[in-house]
Amino acid sequence: MPIGIILLLVLVFIAFSGFRVAQQYQRALVFRFGRYMAIRGPGLFWIIPFVETIIKVDMRVLTDGVEQQETMTKDNVPIKVNAVIWYKVVAPDRAIIEVQDVRNAVIQTALTTLRNVIGQHTLDDVLKEREKLAALLKERVDTMTEPWGVEIHNVEMKNVEIPESMQRAMAQEAEALREKRARIIKAEAELEAARKLREAADEIMKTPASLELRRMQMLTEVGAEQNTMTIVMMPSEFVEAARALAERR
Repeated sequence: MPIGIILLLVLVFIAFSGFRVAQQYQRALVFRFGRYMAIRGPGLFWIIPFVETIIKVDMRVLTDGVEQQETMTKDNVPIKVNAVIWYKVVAPDRAIIEVQDVRNAVIQTALTTLRNVIGQHTLDDVLKEREKLAALLKERVDTMTEPWGVEIHNVEMKNVEIPESMQRAMAQEAEALREKRARIIKAEAELEAARKLREAADEIMKTPASLELRRMQMLTEVGAEQNTMTIVMMPSEFVEAARALAERR
């Protein structure tokens, strides 16, 4: 085979070996002799064989867990907490050039920020204001990762563990609060009943005949129960006369 044909075939092979493919969710950074040149993709593109190299970067939203950390709240309560972070590379050139391992850097930043944020809040805030703390975490982590071309979508505290002694104290506190509410409701009911009885007494005093009717109604109710109780009904005039006599003495 002539040398010219061999050289032609070698050149064709070298030329075809320079074709690369990047998926829709990928971008390829092209380096020429170690120097960054351009971003290519998605789809088919060509680089100079043996001269240029590529590094592919995933542009999808990534999810990573922040390992459980034992930290101290503002009111000196030791807790264990872990979190989940959602983030996306928006500038692939900075994500590769500005930081050695962007994924690990994001996780470590979220871990440090999580400890700092919890240390600035009390245990009640951590348990009750989780959405507020998540928004604060997102804002702080996003500020720190922005130079790396990373956008933070969300940071959520996944699980918060507190000491058993604190759990018992919180359970006792919750039980005390429930008992307090029950007593308040009962007292309010008794107060309302007393007010109604006073209003009923005022109405009865306006018309003495209504008192006699009420006494007859009570007698009917007692008799309907088939008991052996004996009730002696006295007119209200007798009661008033006896009271007046007692006052004269």
